[in-house]
Amino acid sequence: MSVLSRRPTIKDIAAEAGVSVATVNRVLAGTVAVRAETGRKVSEAARRIGYHGTNLISQRLRSDLPLVRFGFVLQKEKQSFYQNLVRHLEEAVENLETVRGELVVEFAPSQSPNAVSEILLDIADRVDVVGATAVNHHLVNDAVRVLNKRGVPTFSIFSDFAQGERVNYIGMNNLKIGRGAGWLLAKTARKPGKIALFVGGHRWHGHDLREAGFRSFFREHLPRFDVLDTLVNLETRVLTHEATLDLLSRHPDVVGIYVAAGGMEGAITALMEERKPGEVALVVNELTEESRAGLASGYVNAVFGTPLEPLCAELVGYMVQATQGDTASIPGQRFFDTVLHVPELT
Repeated sequence: MSVLSRRPTIKDIAAEAGVSVATVNRVLAGTVAVRAETGRKVSEAARRIGYHGTNLISQRLRSDLPLVRFGFVLQKEKQSFYQNLVRHLEEAVENLETVRGELVVEFAPSQSPNAVSEILLDIADRVDVVGATAVNHHLVNDAVRVLNKRGVPTFSIFSDFAQGERVNYIGMNNLKIGRGAGWLLAKTARKPGKIALFVGGHRWHGHDLREAGFRSFFREHLPRFDVLDTLVNLETRVLTHEATLDLLSRHPDVVGIYVAAGGMEGAITALMEERKPGEVALVVNELTEESRAGLASGYVNAVFGTPLEPLCAELVGYMVQATQGDTASIPGQRFFDTVLHVPELT
């Protein structure tokens, strides 16, 4: 009977790793020192053959490594983007080889700078390093200064804040994304006309940059398009749905919409209710079930995606460096290339 047709055993791990059964037992017990190279061989062999105790082996090998407590303050707990983010952060921390990681995740109840700053100050006593998505506001900046004094380095994720105080911004080049969204809408709109833009709020640095890039593209290249006053959706689908319905009622000749923040599900639903596919070009952020369905149905023209897996791995690596006092080699900004999803390639 082959290994693949039954549950793998310790004997199978030993054979796959080229070590003795006794060595595998020592790794599993975690009570006797085993060479790091041997431990890695056993762990990799267990993973290859699908041994049920692979996670236990990994924990045993890492038990003597220094512990780093990673704190994250995030937004919108129920949004699939942030759920995916947490999953990739968990994987990145689990894959660390030089430290044992412990993940502490807090979700802000609102975009309010008061709410975010309070969580930052609270979490500082429970973690060694912090990554956060937050508005750019003096209360948040003050909280980062306090964290610095306590020896807790801070990283801004996706939307920058506390410039000069945080260690690093990691995310997308939001100015470039805004210009790219303008180019895409200009190419996919059926004719020149009115263009609408949604942002999450007035204090999001990333949204400000996307708006600036978006408007500058049309001013520079296509002034015959009329970019309407910016709409704020607080990154909620309900508010975006209501605002899009009102927009379509007040401006029946609108030809394109860019949702530069979360809540794009509401815009998709509103267009499905009031327009035929393709009548209004729509560009949104992040590939979810709803945006994928929008691409397939013709209601969404393009989706800007964030490469979460490599971003989280690099972020966690930087955070480890910061806890070790090595911030000189960490770039002040780290831009990742966006992943563009269009109907025929999704």
